Amino acid sequence: MVDLTAPAPTLATLLVACADRRGLVAALAQVLAGHGANIVDSDQHTDRQAGQFFQRIVFDTKEATTDRHTLEQAIAEVSARFSMNTRLSFASTPQGERASKRVAIFVSKYDHCLYDLLLRHRAGELNGELCLVVGNHPDLGPIAEHFGIPFHVFMSDVADKVSREAAQLELLASERIDLVVLARYMQILSENFVQQFPQRIINIHHSFLPAFVGGKPYHQAHERGVKLIGATAHYATPVLDEGPIIEQDVVRVSHRDSVEDLIRKGRDLEKWVLGRAVRHHLEDRVLCYGNKTVVFA
Repeated sequence: MVDLTAPAPTLATLLVACADRRGLVAALAQVLAGHGANIVDSDQHTDRQAGQFFQRIVFDTKEATTDRHTLEQAIAEVSARFSMNTRLSFASTPQGERASKRVAIFVSKYDHCLYDLLLRHRAGELNGELCLVVGNHPDLGPIAEHFGIPFHVFMSDVADKVSREAAQLELLASERIDLVVLARYMQILSENFVQQFPQRIINIHHSFLPAFVGGKPYHQAHERGVKLIGATAHYATPVLDEGPIIEQDVVRVSHRDSVEDLIRKGRDLEKWVLGRAVRHHLEDRVLCYGNKTVVFA
């Protein structure tokens, strides 16, 4: 049995989105089989109301009868024929080296999400390379350094936002970062910054969106007397807290809980939800359409 949590070097993942029509599954299966690839996992979804088809295929190229370039061209031909949007990723480079997505974590002063991501990465739960941590305060530097991750500080009270983000983007480009994770980063990113990483910035919001957007959602929830609180991981967009949702979870609360109790319970949710969302993205399990997602979990 193939272990999909630790991809073998010969595995590849194909994500597909297009208008629904007959023959899509057969066409993809035939092109892969025709080049000697073996499908080891496949999942699909059809949004009948929107008329959209989505599929995630994991296949093994160990016994492929053609080279990678020829296989890519064949998939591209099928993609063009059916007007598909496809994304193909391999577990290794053509030279046989592991091909992991490169990740940067942005933080402020809250440490729970950062600790959780670093521990999950150390335990091998996240199939990516944690390259650096960026903070707008120096407080969490010792945590990153303890895990051997470079820490960079861009103080929010020193430089103007435009200059600060320009320097951050330059750093991310130099490190060839694929994914930015906002692990309770208490700064609003500009539209320009977000547009540099479309569907590649994951934010954790301490609320069950779309309820209680913006600041102090636990205080808002306490004032409203809710019986459930939640956390939401979503892709960042220029519109605050309205990006496509990747993962959510909730926990029960009662009239006996103070704001501090809600914050304590919420922090556990934030860690779990963010960790799952990051893992889904790194494993190529997420497809966006409109302002929604299909998550092949």
